[in-house]
Amino acid sequence: MIRIAIITGSTRPGRLNESVARWVLDVASLRTDAEFQLVDIAQYDLPLLDEPIPPSLGRYTHEHTKKWAATVASFDAYIFVAPEYNHGISAALKNAIDFVYAEWNNKAAGFVSYGSAGGVRAVEHLRAVMAELMIADVRAHVSLSLFTDFENFSVFKPVARHESEVNALVDQLVAWGGALKALRSAAGK
Repeated sequence: MIRIAIITGSTRPGRLNESVARWVLDVASLRTDAEFQLVDIAQYDLPLLDEPIPPSLGRYTHEHTKKWAATVASFDAYIFVAPEYNHGISAALKNAIDFVYAEWNNKAAGFVSYGSAGGVRAVEHLRAVMAELMIADVRAHVSLSLFTDFENFSVFKPVARHESEVNALVDQLVAWGGALKALRSAAGK
């Protein structure tokens, strides 16, 4: 069985992100083909990237980086819950992603996004980042609108059809995450 992290994409006070991530966890946790865990980047207190050596070399010096690296490494796949800020992902999410490198490699990712245009531009940004990290991103994507999935732009109330979209995303993530886990095992990683 593979392990899938549902990673929050915001640390902003009053963020909507946590309620969206918890909903994804609730929907996904009804399944029996993977283990799911919420990973809240706000709990890691990551400063603006402060490692003196590039993450691709894997020589982390700070305890917060080592803790984050161990968390990222413990999963086979990821669901990034991404708000769209100014046509891209949040700085907090990009910073968390950039802190480590090898821990992401040869794994799978899917996206749940939200914003005035459903967060689709944030996902476009994330797909480019995933390619550089050697993460295979799945096609299925859950796009939530601030206009139809949030009451008064602040209370998360997703349209019912989004549950089947989460399951379609997880179907692909389980398949790809399992295949890449076998690849990593064959390579001794």
